[in-house]
Amino acid sequence: MTQLADRLDALAASGQPVTFHAVGLTQDVVAAEVAEVAAGPYAPLLAEAVAAVFDQTDPVWAQAAGLFPAGFAGQGSLLALTEALETLLGSSAATTALAGPLNTVLLDGLTDAIARVPLLAAARLEGAVRLAAANAVRPYRVWEALEELPGDGPEDFTERLPRILGVALDCWAQQEATVSGTVRNLLEQLSVDEAADVDALFELGCDRLRSALSSHDLVDVSGRMSEARRFFSAAQAAEEARDDAAVYVAVCDAMLGFTAGNTPQVAEAADCIEQALERRAAWLHGTHQPAWLQPRRSAEIAWGRLLLQLRSAAQTLTAPVRMDQWQALDAVLAAYRATRTIHPVGTSGDVTGLAALIEPAIEDGFLREQSFLNALRHAAAYPQDYPGPLFDAETAAVVIARIDAREATTDPAREPAGEDDEEPGRAAASERLHRIAPTLVLKLGGHRALSIADGLDDDALAAVEGLAYNGDVARLKASDPLIVPLLDRFIRELSGHAEFTGDVRQTFSALVEQTLLFLKSRSDLTRTSLFGAGKKDDPPYDYRRKPPKGHRKAVEADLQRDFHGWLQAGPLHNIVFVEPTDMGMGRADVLVHFGSLRYLTEMKQDSDDNARAHIEAKYLAQEAEYTNTNAPFGQLLVLDLTPKSGTGGTRRIDELTWLTTHRPQGADTDRRVLAGIVTGNRLTPSAYSK
Repeated sequence: MTQLADRLDALAASGQPVTFHAVGLTQDVVAAEVAEVAAGPYAPLLAEAVAAVFDQTDPVWAQAAGLFPAGFAGQGSLLALTEALETLLGSSAATTALAGPLNTVLLDGLTDAIARVPLLAAARLEGAVRLAAANAVRPYRVWEALEELPGDGPEDFTERLPRILGVALDCWAQQEATVSGTVRNLLEQLSVDEAADVDALFELGCDRLRSALSSHDLVDVSGRMSEARRFFSAAQAAEEARDDAAVYVAVCDAMLGFTAGNTPQVAEAADCIEQALERRAAWLHGTHQPAWLQPRRSAEIAWGRLLLQLRSAAQTLTAPVRMDQWQALDAVLAAYRATRTIHPVGTSGDVTGLAALIEPAIEDGFLREQSFLNALRHAAAYPQDYPGPLFDAETAAVVIARIDAREATTDPAREPAGEDDEEPGRAAASERLHRIAPTLVLKLGGHRALSIADGLDDDALAAVEGLAYNGDVARLKASDPLIVPLLDRFIRELSGHAEFTGDVRQTFSALVEQTLLFLKSRSDLTRTSLFGAGKKDDPPYDYRRKPPKGHRKAVEADLQRDFHGWLQAGPLHNIVFVEPTDMGMGRADVLVHFGSLRYLTEMKQDSDDNARAHIEAKYLAQEAEYTNTNAPFGQLLVLDLTPKSGTGGTRRIDELTWLTTHRPQGADTDRRVLAGIVTGNRLTPSAYSK
């Protein structure tokens, strides 16, 4: 064992941070031994020291740290290689500094390594894809390596390959046609390989779903989503525990069911998603999940929120009586708007495919119910009549414009159709067919499916689609670097609670997501995003800033008003009832209703101490009491009014937000509380440089 390896081992055993400074060796000794240690079993510990050099911008040890990749080329242990890579790639500074040499080490001789050490080769390819996916290196060498991959490699290599190929498609499907075509062909080969078939089917499903959501034409969207559903169904049937595939089967069912006007299918699909997510959370609880794949887990919350909106909209559009027209309009417009913001698997850009599928179904609903359409027109013309804080008049105007355009093209007062109108008529029939019976098109082709659909009304066509889908499934039998990891961690922790299931899981997850976004927004010291608390035309009172001499001090009611306004203007406003409570009696809370479920967010202010231990000791027991008569989950937001200086700086949201537990004396059930701090008495950023 070298001196460096011996010192690294001793540091790790003592529990101290592993750094070159703590090693206690001269730079010459470290530089001479780095390459040998990087190739051996102590590479993960050395990677910790290397990452610390770049994280701390330490010029003293930068040269020695830069020698790591050359030695890492000789690493022959799968465990050491993966742990060291995880450490280095978990540091953005280290990744930036070493990306080029690391990329070379990982890809050189890859073809030979696949034959000799297939597991190690798979880990090297995964590391190279991660570097390129993070834009740390140009992707050309990775693309070249992907094009040279064998379709019939060793089983140890091919069983890990689908996930890597799926990430490649996530990143480059829309950029490089040649590479994405090669990757798809490889996945199709692997879909009939016993070692990799299930994962390959799932990745092919993700690829088709991504294609559907990036298309603009309803026919393309419907067809590709139907293909995605087939692949996900095949993966689900081939392996019992593939709850991720079950989730996406239900997602596709819900989207296609909504556009076909099948409200029971949307509701059933939403229920299936809840059940599948619960099972998946149970399976994954306590297991290691690679951080770089977490965006796929986070997408599930976004899909769940959209399904809440679609289910609400579907029920509204088919309800014979609407007791509250404003609330009904809110529900439908929110679903309309959400289709433009939901993100496909593994990507973060806005897409239009879902809008092409969902929006016509919503417009049809308005056209069928003229009284509801009249209510929409009135709301768009007189948004000031809305009883809440804000009506989405912009989306309402978009819907009305599109409905008017559709009605103009189908006006019976027009001249009789001639030969020139034959193609538009056929296009409309094709769109109807793809919207109501996409599986029928997939199985029979467009021409034969159109001939069957001709003469059938929508209900009859939907019945034929049901037969086609059931037969098809029976035949198969198979967005924010700060918020996303924080949200994923909280959901994992909450999943350990026995009552974090069903509607509670879905609704509280959605509330936590909005709360984290609120806290992130309020950590940015600007004026434009705050909800006003003064008189009309007054600038909004920024309760986060240190008040000028002679001005009033901030209180917890300011935080309450701001959070209440945030929820009312956000994506949950149509499916929750939010009320500020007990302001007159000195308490400032926000109560959020999801039907019979209620979650209370308590507001406090503290000018003495902003430490977690102090806040929990002073406020946690009271907040936990409010969960006694409903779900045992709640939130505590504290306005930190402790004095600030120009030298202390401000903590990040992941340092100001945490999940904590309280069990009242004699109780049997833990209460879980999301606690967050909004920093007040803040100075302007320029003050910290003085």
